[in-house]
Amino acid sequence: MMPGIVWISSYPKSGNTWTRIFLANLILNEQEPITPDRVAEVCMSEASKSWTAPLLEEGQSFDDLSFMDIAKLRIEAQKRAVNINKNVVLLKTHNYLGEFSGQPLCNMSATAAAIYIVRDPRDVAVSGADHFGVSLDETIELMSKSSAMSEPDKSQIYEVYSSWSQHVKSWTQVKHNRLIVLRYEDMLADPHKELGSLARKLGVTKDEERIKRAVEFSSFKQLQALEAEKGFIERSHKSEKFFRSGKAGGWREVLTDKQRYRIEKDHKTQMKRFGYL
Repeated sequence: MMPGIVWISSYPKSGNTWTRIFLANLILNEQEPITPDRVAEVCMSEASKSWTAPLLEEGQSFDDLSFMDIAKLRIEAQKRAVNINKNVVLLKTHNYLGEFSGQPLCNMSATAAAIYIVRDPRDVAVSGADHFGVSLDETIELMSKSSAMSEPDKSQIYEVYSSWSQHVKSWTQVKHNRLIVLRYEDMLADPHKELGSLARKLGVTKDEERIKRAVEFSSFKQLQALEAEKGFIERSHKSEKFFRSGKAGGWREVLTDKQRYRIEKDHKTQMKRFGYL
C-alpha cells in the first residue's frame, strides 16, 4: 500500500475502538493482550491536538483559533502526518466525509485507504446515550442532525459527525477498492472471518495463528476485564464503563416503540441498505 492515511472511520459507538484494538494487537504481535490504552501506539485519533499543535504560531493557543482556523490546520496536519511517517498512518476519525468551514475534513490527497464500520443505529442510540451521559431521546435527536459535532476539549479538536445517515452515506456511497466496509453485527457473529479478512486486505499478515491470537486478545470479554483492571483513557467521565455490553439487538430491551419508530423513520434508506430493516 502507498504511504498515506488509512482512516478507521465510524459514527461514534459503532465498533471503531474494537477494530483499532484488534489491529493494535495484530501489528504489535505480543504474546499477551495489550491494554486498551496502548491502542494509540498503532492508531491515534485524528482529532488529537498533538497533530495540529506543531502548526500553531509561537505564543498561539487553541483558544485563539476559530472553527475555520482549525479546519485549515487539520488538513495541513494530516499532510504533515504522512510526510513525517513516510509510511501508512492509521488514523481514527468520527468525522463524516465532507466539508466544514469551507475545508474538507479528510485530506484525500493524503489518503491511502479507509475502513468504515457501520452499526444498527438503534444500538448506536442506546450505547451513545450511556457514553455521552444524555437521555435516549436527546441522543436520537442528535443522530438526526446534520449539524451534529463534538465539543473540543483539552486534548481534542472538534469532530463533525453530521447525522447518522449522512455519516454512513458519505463514507460508503462510492464503491472503491481501497474502501473496506464492515458491519459491526458481522464482526460480532464471526470475528475471525471478518477481522481476519481485514488483516489480509490491509496486507498486515496472512499468518492464521497471529490473526487468531489478535482476535482472542481483542474479544469483548477480554476488553471488559482489561478495562476493569487497568481502566481506559477513552472512557467518558459520564459513563461507568467504555466496554458496556457490545451485543447486537440490545435496543429491543431498551427502546420504546416511539423511539424505535423515530430512528427507523429518520434513517430508513441507510438502514435498508445495510440490512437493518
